[in-house]
Amino acid sequence: MYPVSDRFLATLAEDHVPVTEVVLLRTDGSADRLDHEGGSVTVDQRSVCRRTCTVSALDLNLIPRSPLDEILTNGARLRISRGVRYSDGSPELVPLGVFRIDEVEGDVDIGPVSLGGKSLECVVSDDKFIAPYRATGTAVAAISALVLRSIPDAAVVSTVVDAAIGARTWDVGDDPWVAAQEIAAVLGAQVYCDADGQFVIQEFPDITTATPVWTVAGGEGGVYISAVRGTSADGVFNAVHARGESTETGAAPVSALVTDSDPTSSTYWGGPFGRRPTFHSSTTLLTTGACTQAATVLLRSAKAPNARADLSTLPNPALAPGDVLRVVYPDGTRELHQVSSFTVPLTAGGAFTVQTVSAKEGS
Repeated sequence: MYPVSDRFLATLAEDHVPVTEVVLLRTDGSADRLDHEGGSVTVDQRSVCRRTCTVSALDLNLIPRSPLDEILTNGARLRISRGVRYSDGSPELVPLGVFRIDEVEGDVDIGPVSLGGKSLECVVSDDKFIAPYRATGTAVAAISALVLRSIPDAAVVSTVVDAAIGARTWDVGDDPWVAAQEIAAVLGAQVYCDADGQFVIQEFPDITTATPVWTVAGGEGGVYISAVRGTSADGVFNAVHARGESTETGAAPVSALVTDSDPTSSTYWGGPFGRRPTFHSSTTLLTTGACTQAATVLLRSAKAPNARADLSTLPNPALAPGDVLRVVYPDGTRELHQVSSFTVPLTAGGAFTVQTVSAKEGS
């Protein structure tokens, strides 16, 4: 969860005035706050671009009417925030993302103007290789190089221990963002663009050890509205077999199998769920330890969809995928849930549903 004050979280459960801000970052270096009447930001860990936005703006001049307008629009970005205004008039805003504007549309006479954008993973993904691309050295350096070749001024932040990777060559037309994700798996990590527009290399939180960042409870002072709980075995796996073999160096193949070894888990390997492995192969994996690390993080997401919920709550713009929530149902039942996706409205009173996975009993 994005760092906020205790006062911020307490205010979410009270009557308050929400505040939203949309800033247009033009390609000529100028920045303008946009008057807007609606919109939303969707955050989804399963998407190539983790954050997408729509904004209903009021300025008709945003609609490109000439080649020069189109040039200024191409590559322009939006910086969007939402927060609260306290009773003393002071605001506290939380960033929701930095977005490349991909769509501009509106009635040229009366508006409004609809703006659509994606977080900056799209810039890396769209910049396909036009020549064979070889990565070697360490994982963090290789990921950083992939990002910086497309966005030279990007910030790349790593919270994991770096490690060497096996040499890997991608072909013409391959997706650099897919390459970055493959390399991140060597570290047992994921790479994504966060709410500040930074590229982050980070281990996906483990629901069994992570500290809950927010309590969703009913009753007075709570933010819980309703919940839909379910389970599905489609696309769920309880083991990952990771394998590495470098054709460039001729090194011996290495591999590791990581299973759901928790006897209390509904997807326990060898339990009633059965044995349902999935497989991952990459020449970047040099050692058995690297295979184990990659398989471990991949298993967390592979088994997570088995238990899911849609939680309707009062909006919390500070949430992020992977956050662990403590949910207290009206009947007193307590569970831990891991955030998968949600949509933050840019209007007061908009619906806010948090989709979660990996639900488990919690205190």
